[in-house]
Amino acid sequence: MPIRKRSLGEIMTAAGAVAPENVQTAMEYAEKHDLRVGEALVQLGLAQEDQVVDALSTQTNLPSMASIPIDSVDLGLYTELPISFAKGHQVMPLWRDDAGRIAVAVGDPFQLSPIDDLRVLLDAPVAIYIAAPSSITESVNRVYDRLARSAGQVIEEMEDDPDSTHHGIDEIVDLVDSDDEAPIIRFVNSLLTEALKERVSDIHFEPFERELAVRFRIDGILYNKVEVPKRLQAAISSRVKVMAQLDIAEKRLPQDGRIRVKVAGRDVDIRVSTVPVAHGERIVLRLQDRSSGLLELGQIGMEGAVLSDWRELIRRPHGILLVTGPTGSGKSTTLYASISEVNRPDINILTVEDPVEFQIKGIGQMAVNPKINLTYASGLRAYLRQDPDVILVGEIRDKETAEIAIQASLTGHLVLSTLHTNDAATAVNRLVDMGVEPFLVASSLVGVMAQRLVRRLCFTCREQYTPRPDELMQVGLDPSQVNRPIYKPRDGGCTECLHTGYKGRSGIYELLHVTPSIQPQIVQNLSSAVIKETALSEGMQSLRIDGGRKILAGLTSLEEVMRITQDEFTVEDA
Repeated sequence: MPIRKRSLGEIMTAAGAVAPENVQTAMEYAEKHDLRVGEALVQLGLAQEDQVVDALSTQTNLPSMASIPIDSVDLGLYTELPISFAKGHQVMPLWRDDAGRIAVAVGDPFQLSPIDDLRVLLDAPVAIYIAAPSSITESVNRVYDRLARSAGQVIEEMEDDPDSTHHGIDEIVDLVDSDDEAPIIRFVNSLLTEALKERVSDIHFEPFERELAVRFRIDGILYNKVEVPKRLQAAISSRVKVMAQLDIAEKRLPQDGRIRVKVAGRDVDIRVSTVPVAHGERIVLRLQDRSSGLLELGQIGMEGAVLSDWRELIRRPHGILLVTGPTGSGKSTTLYASISEVNRPDINILTVEDPVEFQIKGIGQMAVNPKINLTYASGLRAYLRQDPDVILVGEIRDKETAEIAIQASLTGHLVLSTLHTNDAATAVNRLVDMGVEPFLVASSLVGVMAQRLVRRLCFTCREQYTPRPDELMQVGLDPSQVNRPIYKPRDGGCTECLHTGYKGRSGIYELLHVTPSIQPQIVQNLSSAVIKETALSEGMQSLRIDGGRKILAGLTSLEEVMRITQDEFTVEDA
């Protein structure tokens, strides 16, 4: 009787890499989206690519590669190989071995057709190695861009070349007309390339008395990147302004612009903000990788009852749904995932945003423009004459916008928007503070989702440990019921997580339903503490409790949940 080959899920479960229930979730997701189970596990954040690679290696008896040694790659193998083929099929020729075979890294060993095509194209037998798809994509980009230099190297070159360090400061026109070999242009381009490789969300150019500091924000935390000599500050500022089509002569007023570029084959949208400060102009670039696509609700950290309840709410015919949290907590991502899920040809969805961050097929999207008096309120008012079913308002900032949104919800529209509040219950009081009548809030508001982003532990280097019982209780975990390992980041991390101990982020959520018990409390304008207490008694899970679930699942650390929900601890423990 033939021995049955173990499935990928069975191998990963046996290795303790993923829980059995998560394998089932991934299988359902894979079937729905026509993916392999390994791809689904990674997309849902339930496993790391390295873990899937190890499991595939066990399943197929093929060797794996933890990382691809770029310096050893034979560039001659790429003379006839289109980059679109290598990236599209996740195949990467490496070198010829002593037996005359060509070593090839592949992301999916079961996809045989491109491997056969590569064998014919290179006219040689191949030896297959399994590698992480993201590692292959990055390595292919680097192979096709071997001449690219790092930002630090460019600065060193400019330091050694007095002529190049002076270039562009007195003759701004040369910056505009110069070719791509100009040192300042190379420096800015190399910064953008490195930022995309390191998962950077923002680049900060901060002028000080003696230098220009460049910092990267990765997973919500700022890290020093490089210090640039002060004499290059004006040239760098001018280069960024040229790219963003801003006025390079205007240094006294703040300016906002956008840059659309391709970096290593990836389509990147960059929002640019300049502000005059004591020692020059402070510039912040916010990077949006458009090629990464929109995330779905199941991929952003929502799970269990919160996910099913939110899906039910976004399918309601009318009412207001609010997503709350501080700047950078992922509110826009949640709203985009929500409207993408309900987007169908028979529903008219319209959005008014500042600015439009993602363009979604089948949805009408308007960007506000205060210069011509196109505000959230005026855009929302105009949309009501466009026969909408669902309206997304980027943010409720004032009484006028709030009142129009409420009127829209009361006349048969579903309105989704955001507020800047720390928790779900406070959103109710914020609307009343804006001047909206409490009875209107009670009759129109159907749900409020508060959220934060916690950093995900690096699965490559996370360490198991035993936290104190009181620490577990602070995040709603009963020490006597904890039967799974708890992890923390390793000091110094590893190369995979850029030595931070964390890689990527996930959302934690609390969902407040405006129930018949809560509606009278809103009408009476009771405090957010009373409303929250009622919601908790009716089953609402707080942010820290959801964080406790993520800790138990091994996705984040106790330290990270306590850091990100610090305001909640302060209020409740005071």
